[in-house]
Amino acid sequence: MRRVRIIGPGRAGTSLAEALRRCGWIVEPLLARDDDPSSAAVGVDLLVLATPDAAISGVAASVDPIPDTVVAHLSGALGLDVLAPHERRAACHPLVSLADADRGADLLCGGAWFAVAGDTLAGEVVEALGGRAVTIDDADRATYHAAAVLASNHLVALLGQVERVAGPLGIPLDAFLDLADGSLANVRALGPAAALTGPASRGDEATIDRHLAALPDDERAGYEALADLARRLAGRNRS
Repeated sequence: MRRVRIIGPGRAGTSLAEALRRCGWIVEPLLARDDDPSSAAVGVDLLVLATPDAAISGVAASVDPIPDTVVAHLSGALGLDVLAPHERRAACHPLVSLADADRGADLLCGGAWFAVAGDTLAGEVVEALGGRAVTIDDADRATYHAAAVLASNHLVALLGQVERVAGPLGIPLDAFLDLADGSLANVRALGPAAALTGPASRGDEATIDRHLAALPDDERAGYEALADLARRLAGRNRS
């Protein structure tokens, strides 16, 4: 039975702690910012640094190395070098939006994807959670993480724009969430290019111009940027 300690009681750390408990792992009490981390690697198989990216290197350096303990981080963008001076290092980034720690464990145990690197114990974590692992080399992690941000954070920001534009019309956001769900289902079934609809896919620049004229000034740049991406996906040039 594996034993794990987690530094960082935020949404990611607490979600992972609960998920691993459900899998039968022994989870030591989480350590917070004011706790002394020097002996955190003692007596555990895995020490997870679930801290903000900017803090990982400093926290890792403050932990006394234990040769048999794997030290891992949850960052999507950082490589293994930030975990020096520890010999056994790993990265295990959950490709899951952990917006709510109460639901996070359910998501982590629900067949999630994880980007792993380094020690094979990272793969063991994914297997215990019933997830799917993809290995991302250090040189590619920033690119991988950029794609993750596009798929998750930027999607949420886009729906925030939808809410701002449609709200004054009295249309509930739920109506557009249903539309978005259908579009995502089409992408899953057909791929992005075949699932694309709308004026940019048809080359209907007149409709796009009407949209831009109707939108508030501070919403046009976002629309224009996404219209350009839609044209690119459709293989069309702006006329």
